[in-house]
Amino acid sequence: LQSEYSLWTRDIEDLGILAAARRLGVALVAYSPLGRGFLTASFRSTDDIPQDDYRRNTPRFQGENFERNREQVKKIETLAAARGVTPAQLALAWVLAQGNDIIPIPGTKRRRYLEENAASVDIQLTAEDLRRIEEAAPAGAVRGERYSAHVMRLVNG
Repeated sequence: LQSEYSLWTRDIEDLGILAAARRLGVALVAYSPLGRGFLTASFRSTDDIPQDDYRRNTPRFQGENFERNREQVKKIETLAAARGVTPAQLALAWVLAQGNDIIPIPGTKRRRYLEENAASVDIQLTAEDLRRIEEAAPAGAVRGERYSAHVMRLVNG
C-alpha cells in the first residue's frame, strides 16, 4: 500500500488503514515522509519557496498555517540537534520506528540529500526520543490541509 505518512500526515492511523494493512500483512510505502520538504527545516519563510513551486498553493505552506507549522518544525530542529542529526533524518527515523512494515520514500534531486536521508536508517530512537518527538509534533497538530479543498475531497474518500 502506498500512502502519505509522516509526522505531519497520520490520517491512515485514524482511519484504520494502517491497522488494516498490518492485519493483511501488507507493507506501507510512505510517500512524502518529510512533509513535502517542510520537515527538513529548509523553509524559514514563504519567500524560500520558489514562485513556480506547487507548494505555494498548498494550504500547509500558506500564511498563518506556514507560521504555525514553522513553530512545530523548530521543535523538531531542537530535538535533531540534541541527537546530532538533521531534522530530515529525525523525521525519517520516526517513520522507520513506526514498524518494519513501513518503507519511506523521500524524494530528492540531490545526491547529498539522498545520502543524508539514507543515513537515517542508522538512527535508533529510544522510547524517550519517541515521546519527545510526539510531544513536539503530536498527531493532528499540523495546520492546513495537505491539498486544496477540491483535491482533499478525493483523498481517503
